[in-house]
Amino acid sequence: MSSCTGTKSLIKPVECFVMSKIYTTNELIQILAAERQSCLMGKRLKLGVTVSGNRVMDQLIKTDALQKFSAYQDFKAAIHDYQREHQVSGIVWREVTVNSRTLSYPEVDTQLIALPSDLDLLKFMKDSILEFWYGVTSGMDLYLSFNNGKQYQQITISDVERIAQRTEWASLCKWENSNFLEIVLQLAWGKPEEASYKRGFPTSGSEYIHAVNPGSLPIG
Repeated sequence: MSSCTGTKSLIKPVECFVMSKIYTTNELIQILAAERQSCLMGKRLKLGVTVSGNRVMDQLIKTDALQKFSAYQDFKAAIHDYQREHQVSGIVWREVTVNSRTLSYPEVDTQLIALPSDLDLLKFMKDSILEFWYGVTSGMDLYLSFNNGKQYQQITISDVERIAQRTEWASLCKWENSNFLEIVLQLAWGKPEEASYKRGFPTSGSEYIHAVNPGSLPIG
């Protein structure tokens, strides 16, 4: 799959691809990464995009930055349409190891969308992810992040269980070095592509639980 070459234009590069085969999840991820790089380098611009008209905002945001961002967003939307049309999953499998315990779990790639079947898989795996997280965080201090991760409130296992009951799916993230360990549990609902930082709130959203060693504070 190769993109068009030549001058900057309004044409979505996805329209230049040969769609004679069904591309896999990993191939779509690679295509998006390559296109994002092209947009950042200025090879793709959505020339019709202008600044806001607000003098203060226009001084802060350059027109070409908006054009690059808009070009990539248009391309990504076309890839999402392709996913829906051809039923290409947005799921990638991750693996996390803590204290010699390993879990493989599904996650929707940040640049793709979840199909209904993907969401069903995430919901199905929720209990396994929770069981793993409870097992590897025993004895650790727990914190709930809020204000977009800028503040933390210490909570208990009972608080986590209540949050888990009202959410649909889960994911994990780990920060670790020689003297620090943080295991983040994302408890979420709605569309994964809209759940982070509550971009789709209230229909989609997330709560983040941070487990750290006693006396430590979250950094993730």
